[in-house]
Amino acid sequence: MTEADSLELIKIGESTTVEFKKSTNEITKDVYDTVCSFSNRDGGHIFLGVEDNGSIIGIAPEALDQMKKDFVTAVNNSNKIYPPMYLTPEKIEIEGRIILHIYVPVGTQVCRHNGKIYDRSHEADLDITNNSDAVYRLYARKQDSYYVNKVTGFGLSDLRSDLIDRARKMSRIRNMNHPWLTMGDEELLRSAGLILKDDEKHREGITLAAILLFGEDITIMSALPQHKTDAIFRVENVDRYDDRDVIITNLFDTYDRLMEFGKKHLSDPFILEGINSVSARDKILREIFSNLLAHRDYSSAYVAKFVIEKQCMYTENANRAHGYGMLELSSFQPFSKNPAISKVFRETSLADELGSGMRNTYKYTKLYSGGTPEFIEGNVFKTMIPLTAVSVGKVGPSHNNLVTDQVTDQVTDQVNSYGSGIEKEQDISQYILEFCQVGRSKKEICEYMGYRNRTFFTRKYLFPLILEGKLQMTQPDKPNSRNQKYIAVKY
Repeated sequence: MTEADSLELIKIGESTTVEFKKSTNEITKDVYDTVCSFSNRDGGHIFLGVEDNGSIIGIAPEALDQMKKDFVTAVNNSNKIYPPMYLTPEKIEIEGRIILHIYVPVGTQVCRHNGKIYDRSHEADLDITNNSDAVYRLYARKQDSYYVNKVTGFGLSDLRSDLIDRARKMSRIRNMNHPWLTMGDEELLRSAGLILKDDEKHREGITLAAILLFGEDITIMSALPQHKTDAIFRVENVDRYDDRDVIITNLFDTYDRLMEFGKKHLSDPFILEGINSVSARDKILREIFSNLLAHRDYSSAYVAKFVIEKQCMYTENANRAHGYGMLELSSFQPFSKNPAISKVFRETSLADELGSGMRNTYKYTKLYSGGTPEFIEGNVFKTMIPLTAVSVGKVGPSHNNLVTDQVTDQVTDQVNSYGSGIEKEQDISQYILEFCQVGRSKKEICEYMGYRNRTFFTRKYLFPLILEGKLQMTQPDKPNSRNQKYIAVKY
C-alpha cells in the first residue's frame, strides 16, 4: 500500500473495515481481536502506530522488527488464531514516522482468537462466542456466501500433485521463506482452507475450490460440469470469430492459456513507467484474468468469457452481486467472492491484495490505450478495457491471409494466382525475410506466419527464397537436421 493510499484511509477514520491501534512498542492483544473480527466480517485494514482519532504517532524503530516477527508468529499459531493466517505487516513511512499496515482478507471459515469468536460492528470488535444466534448467523453466512467451500466426496488422489507443487514453488516469489515451502500436500491444502469439515454431513474433505485449483480435468468435470472459460478473438470476422480457445481445465492452466491467448492477439508497445519499461498489456491481462477466475460465481452455468474486439476487450463472468451498476474507483468497496481461491492466487503472486486490481487496471489502461476501463457490477460482472487500432494490429500478414491447413493453403493459393496473388506472395516472402534477420527454425517461421502445414509452407515459400539466394540454411550440409535454421541473406 502506498503512502497516499494509507493517508486516504486514515483520513476517513475507523469503520467496519479500518482500525487504528496505538501499539508503539509491541503488538497488543486487541490487535488479534480485530484480525479475527475482520476475517469473520468483510476483511479490513489495521494500522499500527495510529491513535483512535487518526493521529500518526509512529512505531519505535528499534521495536519494528520484533513486532513484525511477533505478529507473523502469532497469526500462524493455530493455538492462538484458528484457522491460522498468512499475513505480512507492511512498513509505511508517513511524515517521518513509521507505521505498520496489515490487510486482513475475509475468511472462508469462522475465525477464533484464543477460542473466542469476534465479529465487527461499526468501529468495535464484538465477542459473540456466547451469543448463539450471532454465531449461528455467522456460520450460515460463511456457508451460503462461498459455494466453492462445499465439501466434496473426492480425495487427495483426485488432485494433481504437480499443480500443488507448482503452487508451493510459486509461493517463493511472494516470500522466500513462505510456510508452504516446508509443508506436505495435505498440510498445504489445510492451511489454504481447501480441506474443510461439513458439520451437516459430519465429514471432512477437499472442497470445490481445491478441485478447481488442483483437480484432474475429469474430476473438475464431475464436480462442476458447468465449468468453462471461452476466449474469443473477433476483429475481422465480427459475425463469428477469428480465433477461439474453449478452456475446460484447472484454474492455473486456465490462467496460463488466457495469458497466451491475450499475448497472441494483442500488441505490446514499448511503455515507460518512470525510467523503467513495463508491459502494460501483461499487467492489464494479469489483473482482469485473476479477477475473472478468483471472483466468479461457480454455482452458475453462465460461461465466463474473454473477448477481444477492434475497439475493446472485455471479460464477463457470473457474479454474486453486492450492488448494481458502474463501479467507481473512488468509492469502490472490495468484497472477496471466493476467498479460498483468492488466497491461493495471492500467495502464488497471480494476484495482489483485494482491491488493488482495479487501481492497477486503471493505471495501466491509461498507459496502454489512453482510455478508462469500466467495471460493471451485476449478476454478470463485466470488465471493459478500451483498445486502439495498434493494440490488435498484426505484425505479420493480415488474418485473412493466414491459413490453418493444407487444403485451405492450396485453395487460397489457387485463388491468389488470379489477380493480386503475386503481390500477396511477395508480401509473405518479405515478412519471412524480415522475421529471419536472425536464425529461425521452420517451426518458428510457420507459427509466426500462421501456417500449420510445414511441408506445404516449405515448398511454397522457403525453397523459392533459398533458390533466389534471399534465404539460406545455417546447416546447408544437413538440410533435414532438427537444429536447422534459416536466416535472411544480407546484401
